[in-house]
Amino acid sequence: MAERIIAIGDVHGCATALESLLNAVGPKDGDLFIPLGDYVDRGPNSKRVIELLIDLGKEHRVEPLFGNHEQMMMAVVEGNPPQDWLRYGGVDTLDSYGFSGNLNVIPEDHLEFFRSCHDFFITDDHFFVHANYIHNVPLEELDEATIRWRSLAESMPGPHKSGKTAVVGHTPDKTGEILDMGYLKCIDTFCYGGQWLTALDVLSGSIWQANEEGEVREK
Repeated sequence: MAERIIAIGDVHGCATALESLLNAVGPKDGDLFIPLGDYVDRGPNSKRVIELLIDLGKEHRVEPLFGNHEQMMMAVVEGNPPQDWLRYGGVDTLDSYGFSGNLNVIPEDHLEFFRSCHDFFITDDHFFVHANYIHNVPLEELDEATIRWRSLAESMPGPHKSGKTAVVGHTPDKTGEILDMGYLKCIDTFCYGGQWLTALDVLSGSIWQANEEGEVREK
């Protein structure tokens, strides 16, 4: 069993915050990191965010989830029209890669990172999804719209039938605080909007937060 199981909330291109957060966490042998998705778009340096996560995975176990922003990005990479992605932050992502008309500027190892992402991840006492779940539906039967797109503001689920605690992102708390329902914890703390990027060790309850100014706080 991992000594620490550390979930990381929605990064949204905030590479300075992510680097500061990882430095504060101090990755150790035996750690398991579960980034919850939405690594790209809106913030200033999505490319650097993916580099940091790939580098983290070279030394430690990383089990990333696939967010709705990764879904939009990869749909464009695979040939779909770009309008929706560009409307929701794709321009910032393309700028970070130095886009000048050709998607080949996105390195193959970055595309492989996105393709390696999970729809959900389960540990002994917790499960992790990007956005939401349905309380009486097994995780493997959840539809894409629920796990990647449905906000908690739209539909707040009850405790899941598995009895495990849910850890999610996607629905930003614009005060920069974690939403803790006991059976559900949402750790999207609105980093790209000027608040905090959050890491939560679900075993100990330790919390680290960093912002795009490089400031760090722990709880």
